[in-house]
Amino acid sequence: MKKYDVFGVGNALVDIIVFLEDQFLQAKKLQKGIMTLMDESTQGSLLSDLHEYKKNLRSGGSAANTMIALANSGGTGCYTGKVSHDTYGEFYKKDIEEAGIVFETKPDKEGHTGTCLILTTPDAERTMLTSLGISITLKPEDIDQERLKASQFVYVEGYLWDGVTTKAASELTMKLAKENGVKVSFTYSDPFCVNRAKEEFIKLTKEYVDVVFCNLEEAYALTGKTSPIEALEVLGTLAPLCFMTAGREGSYVIENGKHSLVPGFPVKPLDTTGAGDSFAAGVLYGLTHGYSPEKSARWGNYVASRVVQEVGPRLTVKLMGRQDEILTGM
Repeated sequence: MKKYDVFGVGNALVDIIVFLEDQFLQAKKLQKGIMTLMDESTQGSLLSDLHEYKKNLRSGGSAANTMIALANSGGTGCYTGKVSHDTYGEFYKKDIEEAGIVFETKPDKEGHTGTCLILTTPDAERTMLTSLGISITLKPEDIDQERLKASQFVYVEGYLWDGVTTKAASELTMKLAKENGVKVSFTYSDPFCVNRAKEEFIKLTKEYVDVVFCNLEEAYALTGKTSPIEALEVLGTLAPLCFMTAGREGSYVIENGKHSLVPGFPVKPLDTTGAGDSFAAGVLYGLTHGYSPEKSARWGNYVASRVVQEVGPRLTVKLMGRQDEILTGM
């Protein structure tokens, strides 16, 4: 029996969530709906311009959001990321541990904790402006090999491919997992990441990955296809099991060449921040608790449908123990 369901690795970022109108994005010439990397000074200037807006803080980063939603479903996990000895770093550690996740970090006295400014417009689209800070210094020595070996799955985010040492830490995580019978799951994270590291992602997926997570845009960027089924068929040649989210339609599953569409839960979204991360959490909960891929995807769809009705990537309702009620008939 493994001690943890999932061992997560990712950028440890404090999310700063702001609701505003499209006019701000237009005035600042910000590209809506995607993640953009920026330096601390540029992000600070934007924050200064937002001084009159209410700001919500959360411990975040894509993989961290997944781990927290996993705990909300009743799963167990530990997370490895890098923060500094600053106010944001202290907030991060306290917040993620209160959410139920063991947080692995070796705090650094130099540099600042990474932050992600998330601008959410009335149509629920989020524009993410990220200053990676010290998170980009995560390195192979930071990986707790014993906790990794004590987990059913590792979960690694594609955002880590923006740094030399973070990429090395990710590859070590996958290699150790393979050597110790731990399943490897990987999220492509963002079309931005795919376009920057397409060939590496393909090679990595073929060599190490048991379970792929992506959305339609990421799948199209990786495969060069323009339809869900064609993209799925290519993904199915790279890994044994793939999950591809498709917005309101739900999510696609392809396992050993056979694909299916698992319907979603119709809701009116308030904020789509963390939707894909929450979907992955639901799936990982299912896979580590004996669910079929389709049933896991259905639970992932439900978790995602709940988070888009919240402000930010964190659920305020507890989903633990609700699986039988929601998944009746599957």
